[in-house]
Amino acid sequence: MATPLSASRLVAALRAEGLRVVEHRSWRTHNRNHKGPWGPMRGVMIHHTVTSGTERSVELCYNGHAGLPGPLCHGVIAKDGSVHLVGNGRANHAGLGDGDVLRAVTQESALPPDNEADTDGNRYFYGFECVNLGNGKDPWPAAQLEAVEKAAAAICRAHGWSQRSVIGHKEWQPGKIDPRGFTMESMRARIKDRLAAGKPVPPKPPAKKYEPFPGAAFFASGRRSAVITAMGRRLVAEGCGRYEVGPGPSWSEADRKSYAAWQRKLGYTGAAADGIPGKKSWDRLKVPNA
Repeated sequence: MATPLSASRLVAALRAEGLRVVEHRSWRTHNRNHKGPWGPMRGVMIHHTVTSGTERSVELCYNGHAGLPGPLCHGVIAKDGSVHLVGNGRANHAGLGDGDVLRAVTQESALPPDNEADTDGNRYFYGFECVNLGNGKDPWPAAQLEAVEKAAAAICRAHGWSQRSVIGHKEWQPGKIDPRGFTMESMRARIKDRLAAGKPVPPKPPAKKYEPFPGAAFFASGRRSAVITAMGRRLVAEGCGRYEVGPGPSWSEADRKSYAAWQRKLGYTGAAADGIPGKKSWDRLKVPNA
Protein backbone atom coordinates (compact mmCIF):
# COMPACT_ATOMS: atom_id res chain seq x y z
CA MET A 1 0.00 0.00 0.00
CA ALA A 2 1.23 3.50 -0.74
CA THR A 3 0.18 7.10 -1.09
CA PRO A 4 -0.47 7.97 -4.75
CA LEU A 5 2.39 9.67 -6.53
CA SER A 6 1.87 13.34 -7.22
CA ALA A 7 1.82 14.42 -10.86
CA SER A 8 5.34 15.81 -10.60
CA ARG A 9 6.71 12.67 -8.93
CA LEU A 10 5.05 10.46 -11.53
CA VAL A 11 6.60 12.41 -14.41
CA ALA A 12 10.00 12.40 -12.69
CA ALA A 13 9.84 8.64 -12.06
CA LEU A 14 8.92 7.84 -15.65
CA ARG A 15 11.60 10.09 -17.12
CA ALA A 16 14.22 8.76 -14.72
CA GLU A 17 13.49 5.29 -16.13
CA GLY A 18 14.40 6.60 -19.58
CA LEU A 19 10.91 7.14 -21.01
CA ARG A 20 9.79 9.91 -23.36
CA VAL A 21 6.83 11.45 -21.54
CA VAL A 22 4.18 13.63 -23.20
CA GLU A 23 1.91 15.62 -20.89
CA HIS A 24 -1.51 15.76 -22.56
CA ARG A 25 -3.72 18.78 -22.00
CA SER A 26 -4.83 19.23 -18.35
CA TRP A 27 -3.91 15.70 -17.26
CA ARG A 28 -2.55 16.86 -13.89
CA THR A 29 -6.05 17.79 -12.68
CA HIS A 30 -8.05 15.35 -14.80
CA ASN A 31 -9.58 12.56 -12.69
CA ARG A 32 -12.73 10.93 -11.32
CA ASN A 33 -11.98 11.64 -7.65
CA HIS A 34 -15.50 12.99 -7.14
CA LYS A 35 -16.83 9.46 -7.78
CA GLY A 36 -14.86 7.66 -5.09
CA PRO A 37 -11.59 7.39 -3.18
CA TRP A 38 -8.17 7.31 -4.84
CA GLY A 39 -5.62 5.21 -2.99
CA PRO A 40 -3.94 3.71 -1.11
CA MET A 41 -2.14 2.30 -4.13
CA ARG A 42 -1.59 -1.43 -4.49
CA GLY A 43 -0.23 -1.94 -8.00
CA VAL A 44 -0.05 -1.25 -11.73
CA MET A 45 -2.52 -2.59 -14.31
CA ILE A 46 -1.79 -3.02 -18.02
CA HIS A 47 -4.46 -2.81 -20.75
CA HIS A 48 -4.75 -2.54 -24.53
CA THR A 49 -6.88 0.16 -26.15
CA VAL A 50 -8.61 -1.78 -29.00
CA THR A 51 -7.77 1.27 -31.15
CA SER A 52 -5.10 2.29 -33.62
CA GLY A 53 -3.21 5.55 -33.95
CA THR A 54 -1.57 7.50 -31.15
CA GLU A 55 -3.58 10.72 -31.40
CA ARG A 56 -6.93 8.99 -31.62
CA SER A 57 -6.11 6.64 -28.74
CA VAL A 58 -4.82 9.41 -26.48
CA GLU A 59 -7.91 11.57 -27.05
CA LEU A 60 -10.21 8.62 -26.36
CA CYS A 61 -8.41 7.78 -23.12
CA TYR A 62 -8.48 11.42 -22.05
CA ASN A 63 -12.15 12.10 -22.91
CA GLY A 64 -13.72 8.66 -22.54
CA HIS A 65 -16.99 7.97 -24.37
CA ALA A 66 -20.72 8.15 -23.78
CA GLY A 67 -20.77 4.99 -21.71
CA LEU A 68 -17.60 5.65 -19.72
CA PRO A 69 -16.24 9.14 -18.98
CA GLY A 70 -12.50 9.79 -19.03
CA PRO A 71 -9.85 9.55 -18.02
CA LEU A 72 -9.75 5.87 -18.94
CA CYS A 73 -6.22 5.39 -17.58
CA HIS A 74 -3.25 7.38 -16.37
CA GLY A 75 -0.95 6.90 -19.32
CA VAL A 76 -1.23 5.74 -22.93
CA ILE A 77 1.79 3.83 -24.25
CA ALA A 78 2.15 4.37 -27.99
CA LYS A 79 3.75 1.97 -30.44
CA ASP A 80 6.85 4.19 -30.64
CA GLY A 81 7.36 3.81 -26.88
CA SER A 82 6.24 7.29 -25.88
CA VAL A 83 4.03 7.60 -22.79
CA HIS A 84 1.17 10.11 -22.98
CA LEU A 85 -0.17 11.09 -19.56
CA VAL A 86 -3.94 11.66 -19.57
CA GLY A 87 -5.04 11.45 -15.94
CA ASN A 88 -3.90 11.97 -12.38
CA GLY A 89 -6.13 10.43 -9.75
CA ARG A 90 -9.02 8.02 -9.97
CA ALA A 91 -9.54 6.80 -13.55
CA ASN A 92 -12.07 4.51 -15.20
CA HIS A 93 -9.73 1.70 -16.20
CA ALA A 94 -9.91 -1.25 -13.80
CA GLY A 95 -13.56 -1.48 -12.84
CA LEU A 96 -14.72 -4.20 -10.48
CA GLY A 97 -12.40 -7.16 -10.04
CA ASP A 98 -11.46 -10.01 -7.76
CA GLY A 99 -10.74 -9.11 -4.14
CA ASP A 100 -8.56 -12.22 -3.80
CA VAL A 101 -6.37 -10.90 -6.63
CA LEU A 102 -6.08 -7.55 -4.85
CA ARG A 103 -4.94 -9.31 -1.67
CA ALA A 104 -2.35 -11.29 -3.63
CA VAL A 105 -1.03 -8.13 -5.29
CA THR A 106 -0.83 -6.39 -1.92
CA GLN A 107 1.10 -9.35 -0.47
CA GLU A 108 3.08 -9.77 -3.71
CA SER A 109 2.22 -13.46 -3.81
CA ALA A 110 1.04 -15.82 -6.56
CA LEU A 111 -2.15 -14.66 -8.27
CA PRO A 112 -5.35 -16.72 -7.79
CA PRO A 113 -7.87 -17.13 -10.61
CA ASP A 114 -9.96 -14.00 -11.15
CA ASN A 115 -13.44 -15.46 -10.71
CA GLU A 116 -15.23 -12.62 -8.93
CA ALA A 117 -15.98 -8.94 -9.55
CA ASP A 118 -16.52 -7.62 -6.05
CA THR A 119 -13.79 -4.99 -5.52
CA ASP A 120 -13.26 -1.45 -6.86
CA GLY A 121 -10.00 -1.53 -8.82
CA ASN A 122 -10.10 2.12 -9.91
CA ARG A 123 -9.21 3.07 -6.36
CA TYR A 124 -6.09 0.93 -6.03
CA PHE A 125 -4.35 0.65 -9.41
CA TYR A 126 -2.37 2.86 -11.73
CA GLY A 127 -3.49 2.05 -15.27
CA PHE A 128 -1.62 2.10 -18.59
CA GLU A 129 -3.45 1.62 -21.88
CA CYS A 130 -1.25 0.34 -24.72
CA VAL A 131 -2.18 1.21 -28.29
CA ASN A 132 -3.12 -2.14 -29.83
CA LEU A 133 -6.20 -3.58 -31.53
CA GLY A 134 -6.10 -6.59 -29.22
CA ASN A 135 -6.96 -8.98 -32.02
CA GLY A 136 -3.87 -11.14 -31.64
CA LYS A 137 -2.56 -9.92 -35.02
CA ASP A 138 -1.69 -6.29 -34.33
CA PRO A 139 2.05 -6.28 -33.57
CA TRP A 140 3.70 -5.15 -30.37
CA PRO A 141 6.87 -3.27 -31.42
CA ALA A 142 9.95 -3.76 -29.26
CA ALA A 143 9.91 -0.06 -28.34
CA GLN A 144 6.35 -0.37 -27.00
CA LEU A 145 7.06 -3.49 -24.94
CA GLU A 146 10.15 -1.83 -23.51
CA ALA A 147 8.05 1.19 -22.57
CA VAL A 148 5.51 -1.04 -20.77
CA GLU A 149 8.40 -2.58 -18.85
CA LYS A 150 9.91 0.81 -18.00
CA ALA A 151 6.62 2.46 -17.00
CA ALA A 152 5.67 -0.37 -14.66
CA ALA A 153 9.18 -0.57 -13.23
CA ALA A 154 9.24 3.19 -12.65
CA ILE A 155 6.16 3.05 -10.44
CA CYS A 156 7.33 -0.10 -8.67
CA ARG A 157 10.68 1.55 -7.99
CA ALA A 158 9.00 4.70 -6.67
CA HIS A 159 6.89 2.69 -4.21
CA GLY A 160 9.40 -0.04 -3.37
CA TRP A 161 7.29 -2.75 -4.99
CA SER A 162 8.42 -5.88 -6.82
CA GLN A 163 7.26 -7.07 -10.24
CA ARG A 164 4.42 -8.95 -8.53
CA SER A 165 2.63 -5.62 -8.07
CA VAL A 166 2.06 -5.49 -11.86
CA ILE A 167 -0.93 -7.31 -13.38
CA GLY A 168 -2.92 -7.37 -16.58
CA HIS A 169 -6.59 -6.42 -16.79
CA LYS A 170 -7.26 -10.06 -17.74
CA GLU A 171 -5.84 -11.14 -14.36
CA TRP A 172 -8.16 -8.79 -12.48
CA GLN A 173 -11.63 -8.92 -14.01
CA PRO A 174 -13.37 -12.09 -15.26
CA GLY A 175 -13.93 -12.08 -19.00
CA LYS A 176 -11.23 -9.55 -19.90
CA ILE A 177 -8.51 -10.50 -22.38
CA ASP A 178 -6.17 -7.53 -22.23
CA PRO A 179 -3.38 -7.17 -22.78
CA ARG A 180 -3.45 -9.65 -25.65
CA GLY A 181 -0.26 -10.37 -27.58
CA PHE A 182 2.23 -11.04 -24.79
CA THR A 183 2.05 -12.83 -21.45
CA MET A 184 2.06 -10.99 -18.17
CA GLU A 185 4.48 -13.57 -16.77
CA SER A 186 7.02 -12.63 -19.44
CA MET A 187 6.46 -8.93 -18.77
CA ARG A 188 6.87 -9.41 -15.02
CA ALA A 189 10.14 -11.25 -15.69
CA ARG A 190 11.36 -8.23 -17.66
CA ILE A 191 10.30 -5.86 -14.89
CA LYS A 192 12.04 -8.05 -12.30
CA ASP A 193 15.29 -7.89 -14.26
CA ARG A 194 15.02 -4.13 -14.68
CA LEU A 195 14.41 -3.55 -10.98
CA ALA A 196 17.30 -5.88 -10.06
CA ALA A 197 19.64 -3.92 -12.33
CA GLY A 198 19.09 -0.79 -10.26
CA LYS A 199 18.00 2.70 -11.19
CA PRO A 200 19.21 3.68 -14.67
CA VAL A 201 22.15 6.05 -14.75
CA PRO A 202 21.50 8.88 -17.21
CA PRO A 203 24.19 9.23 -19.85
CA LYS A 204 26.75 11.90 -19.16
CA PRO A 205 26.46 14.91 -21.44
CA PRO A 206 29.34 15.18 -23.86
CA ALA A 207 32.27 17.14 -22.50
CA LYS A 208 32.29 20.74 -23.62
CA LYS A 209 35.02 21.62 -26.05
CA TYR A 210 36.75 24.96 -25.90
CA GLU A 211 38.86 26.88 -28.37
CA PRO A 212 42.58 26.41 -27.74
CA PHE A 213 44.63 29.56 -27.30
CA PRO A 214 45.48 30.71 -30.83
CA GLY A 215 48.49 32.79 -29.75
CA ALA A 216 48.78 36.50 -29.02
CA ALA A 217 49.67 37.31 -32.62
CA PHE A 218 46.23 36.07 -33.68
CA PHE A 219 44.64 39.14 -32.13
CA ALA A 220 45.74 41.82 -34.59
CA SER A 221 43.96 44.58 -36.48
CA GLY A 222 42.08 43.22 -39.49
CA ARG A 223 41.76 39.66 -38.15
CA ARG A 224 38.31 38.16 -38.85
CA SER A 225 37.27 34.90 -37.24
CA ALA A 226 34.27 33.21 -35.61
CA VAL A 227 36.63 32.63 -32.67
CA ILE A 228 36.64 36.39 -32.00
CA THR A 229 32.84 36.45 -31.99
CA ALA A 230 32.72 33.51 -29.57
CA MET A 231 35.29 35.22 -27.34
CA GLY A 232 33.25 38.43 -27.31
CA ARG A 233 30.10 36.60 -26.30
CA ARG A 234 31.93 34.99 -23.39
CA LEU A 235 33.25 38.38 -22.31
CA VAL A 236 29.71 39.77 -22.35
CA ALA A 237 28.53 36.79 -20.30
CA GLU A 238 31.25 37.50 -17.75
CA GLY A 239 30.13 41.12 -17.45
CA CYS A 240 33.24 42.41 -19.22
CA GLY A 241 31.73 43.43 -22.56
CA ARG A 242 32.57 46.95 -23.67
CA TYR A 243 30.71 46.84 -26.95
CA GLU A 244 28.35 49.43 -28.38
CA VAL A 245 27.56 47.06 -31.26
CA GLY A 246 28.50 43.42 -31.38
CA PRO A 247 30.54 41.45 -30.58
CA GLY A 248 31.47 40.55 -34.14
CA PRO A 249 34.10 38.55 -36.03
CA SER A 250 36.59 41.39 -36.59
CA TRP A 251 39.18 42.14 -33.90
CA SER A 252 38.51 45.68 -32.73
CA GLU A 253 39.32 48.18 -30.05
CA ALA A 254 36.08 47.17 -28.31
CA ASP A 255 37.37 43.59 -28.17
CA ARG A 256 40.66 44.77 -26.67
CA LYS A 257 38.90 46.88 -24.03
CA SER A 258 36.55 44.03 -23.20
CA TYR A 259 39.41 41.58 -22.81
CA ALA A 260 41.31 44.08 -20.66
CA ALA A 261 38.27 44.19 -18.37
CA TRP A 262 38.42 40.37 -18.16
CA GLN A 263 42.12 40.48 -17.29
CA ARG A 264 41.46 42.99 -14.54
CA LYS A 265 38.63 40.79 -13.25
CA LEU A 266 41.19 38.01 -12.91
CA GLY A 267 43.50 40.30 -10.92
CA TYR A 268 45.94 41.37 -13.61
CA THR A 269 47.15 44.98 -13.58
CA GLY A 270 49.32 47.29 -15.62
CA ALA A 271 50.88 45.83 -18.77
CA ALA A 272 49.46 42.43 -17.87
CA ALA A 273 45.96 43.86 -18.46
CA ASP A 274 46.63 45.29 -21.91
CA GLY A 275 43.65 43.56 -23.57
CA ILE A 276 45.73 41.12 -25.63
CA PRO A 277 44.81 37.56 -24.66
CA GLY A 278 47.40 35.38 -22.98
CA LYS A 279 47.15 31.62 -22.54
CA LYS A 280 46.29 31.61 -18.83
CA SER A 281 43.52 34.21 -19.09
CA TRP A 282 42.23 32.61 -22.31
CA ASP A 283 41.99 29.16 -20.75
CA ARG A 284 40.02 30.57 -17.83
CA LEU A 285 37.59 32.36 -20.18
CA LYS A 286 36.60 28.97 -21.73
CA VAL A 287 35.62 30.13 -25.19
CA PRO A 288 33.37 27.44 -26.75
CA ASN A 289 34.27 26.01 -30.12
CA ALA A 290 33.25 28.49 -32.78
